[in-house]
Amino acid sequence: MPLKGDQTRTKILDIAKSLVMQKGFGGTSIDDIVAEAKLTKSAFFHHFKGKAELAKELVERNAINDLAMLEATVAEAESATDDPLMQMILFLGKFEEYISNSEDPSPGCMYAVYTYESMQFEPSVREFVADTLRRWTSIYVRKYQQVIDHYPPKIPVSANELAELTVSIVEGGLVQQRAYGDVRVTKRQSLQLRNYLFLLFGEPRARAA
Repeated sequence: MPLKGDQTRTKILDIAKSLVMQKGFGGTSIDDIVAEAKLTKSAFFHHFKGKAELAKELVERNAINDLAMLEATVAEAESATDDPLMQMILFLGKFEEYISNSEDPSPGCMYAVYTYESMQFEPSVREFVADTLRRWTSIYVRKYQQVIDHYPPKIPVSANELAELTVSIVEGGLVQQRAYGDVRVTKRQSLQLRNYLFLLFGEPRARAA
């Protein structure tokens, strides 16, 4: 069982994330967080030295969770078939299912929030966000290179370009669905990416088990 102090720290992080996604980091004060958490300021400062430390831990926790989800989804697709194109199609389908079943009716992207407000953070935090997106991209690069090696594309394209396209679609979709309050936006754009992959590479030669 987690200790009470760990539970309080997690509660602060959960509430801070919700407020930051609603109001932005600049618009979220420590007073807002402690009021929502029903804690005293001294309780907040027992766990965090200030907003800067909270910001760093918040984005690091988010990145760890996101990368774990991404790697688990890739592993699930790889276990279903040896065909790299089918793996990519399955992965995108699993992602669409995940993003459209979010508990948040209009989830956005914390990395976008941090990027838009980047001047509020230490350079190390800004670089951490950039490095997280690079790690996302590197996973896609590996998978797309496997596809290209087995399915020559109909037009010249690199694994890196396809990886950057995928990240752009995901990030852009999250921004749009946050603005529209429509959780289906990212799913629709991911589906169009799947259609593009079929046009680019053709139908997979193998199916999932």
